[in-house]
Amino acid sequence: MDELNKQREEISRIDKEMAALFEARMDAAGKIAEYKMERALPIKDKAREEDLINANRSLIANPDYEGYYAEFLRNMIDISCRYQEKLMSGMKVAYSGVEGAFAYIAAKTMFPTSTLVCKNDFNEAYRSAELGDCDCVVLPIENSYAGEVGAVLDLAFSGSLHVNQVIELPVRHCLLGTPDSTMDGVTTVISHPQALVQCSEYISNHGFVTREFGNTALAAKLVKESGDPTLAAIASRETADIMGLKVLDSKIQDSGINTTRFAAFSNTSAERKGAGIEENFILMFTVKDVAGALAKTLNIIGAYGYNMKSLRSRPMKDSLWNYYFFMEAEGNINTQNGKDMMKQLSTICPGLKVLGTYRTARA
Repeated sequence: MDELNKQREEISRIDKEMAALFEARMDAAGKIAEYKMERALPIKDKAREEDLINANRSLIANPDYEGYYAEFLRNMIDISCRYQEKLMSGMKVAYSGVEGAFAYIAAKTMFPTSTLVCKNDFNEAYRSAELGDCDCVVLPIENSYAGEVGAVLDLAFSGSLHVNQVIELPVRHCLLGTPDSTMDGVTTVISHPQALVQCSEYISNHGFVTREFGNTALAAKLVKESGDPTLAAIASRETADIMGLKVLDSKIQDSGINTTRFAAFSNTSAERKGAGIEENFILMFTVKDVAGALAKTLNIIGAYGYNMKSLRSRPMKDSLWNYYFFMEAEGNINTQNGKDMMKQLSTICPGLKVLGTYRTARA
């Protein structure tokens, strides 16, 4: 046998082994997809991918092959992600509003191949995931201009769902009118109350009368159905495309850095193992009605080395003049250090729970 045929047979033998390993790897990727579906986690995890490539390329003895092997791994990861997308396309993801709303855009960004299910309000969307009618729900938790979304935080405090993914979605508001509308002809603007607040300077400068509506996309739908050229909605450009409305003006929000943070809530928690600064967690708790109780709680968190990013208080619906606290901090709480902290906090906090752990992604 000549050398060429000999090496071709060797490659065929190796390919046979690789085919079996490929199937085993794809089986593992499928199980990971199931895990991600249950916990509403993103398909892509860039930090994990880079760690994997950097660790595995060191296994190559021949330095001439190292770069090719890194490329091979990237292609393999892309194939695995495409397979996971196929499996996760059967996910049902709830959101509040209608197609084109910012929550719709956020849900589509988080779960691009899944089935998105619109709900009338935050409560209905949350309960649909809690009861298992949908696999998860995507809801806003904070806007950089208008602050926290209190109704969602209240659901998170009283409900049973966990947060495993958070994204930051830039808010770019547009003024939408009917095909016959003109800027000079518009007299009334309708939108969600927060959208009106976020565009208050623009609205004031143009002398528009405002009307509040339950959702930005629903407001746009009303403008379309009314056919009234004097009526305009504040909503996204995506909404204009979906509704067939004219974009009269764009980027009308008062702040150029207006951003809304959306969280994916699901019935199962993901205990992340990493310890990098990209790890974050959300803690919800109550304190006793005694002097220094809150300060003592925060001192314990600081003593365990966690950097608190934000702290908010919300009134408890079933207890007059009592409050719960919503805190976000940097670091991984799923460590022995975190468990020790939680044990100590449980001795002074009547109500205490980890809402979730996450790595923030930007849309």
